[in-house]
Amino acid sequence: MKRERLDKVLANMAFGTRKEVKALVKQGLVVVDGVVATDPGMHVIAEEQDITVDGEPLNFKRWVYVLLNKPPGVVSATEDNVHQTVVDLLPYEWAVKVHPVGRLDIDTEGLLLLTNDGQLSHSLLSPKKKVDKEYFARIDGPVTERHVQEFAKGVELEDFTTLPAKLEILSSGETSEVRVTIMEGKFHQVKRMFAAFGLHVTYLQRIRMGPLHLDPALAPGEYRELTEEELHLLQNVNK
Repeated sequence: MKRERLDKVLANMAFGTRKEVKALVKQGLVVVDGVVATDPGMHVIAEEQDITVDGEPLNFKRWVYVLLNKPPGVVSATEDNVHQTVVDLLPYEWAVKVHPVGRLDIDTEGLLLLTNDGQLSHSLLSPKKKVDKEYFARIDGPVTERHVQEFAKGVELEDFTTLPAKLEILSSGETSEVRVTIMEGKFHQVKRMFAAFGLHVTYLQRIRMGPLHLDPALAPGEYRELTEEELHLLQNVNK
């Protein structure tokens, strides 16, 4: 376990800035293992020691893994001057820590993982890993078997040709419903792939990222922590 300064631990847990945390210690509001702390620079093992702040237990978690059902109209960023961000939807003690793993367009809904685990984030986004992403989409116009075959070959866009993608037709007609699985995550990729054939995506929802599935119990804007099983699957993806 890692020893860290008490003021750093508390600041990282959103109890305030380093300066504000030091003031809490000076006021005698921080207790470590039943003893009032007097030195904000004392070293603690946050995972093992009993720490309270103004009577509130410190439920320390070094790593945070959050599964969010992203609603439309929210940007996949930690800060934005115009729009609400995905971290704005989370409790403050998580929001100050985490970042989104990849991004969804502002009008796209669905599965988004947020974490402060940079190693896992890098692994899931690495092109070498080829972690697949699956989407449910509604399309304005009929989707045919020809489109399935073209997606399977890779779609030529203006700036690159996509890797082979899986297109499954759920229904086809004036409005079609499909599932699409891609290996990359380029800007507006799914929308651009359909646009290459003159088709317009009217609704897009990510339902899976690698082994992680969108929880149907989560309404748009709702979130939960990953289960141990989900985390284990992500940590071992494509190993």
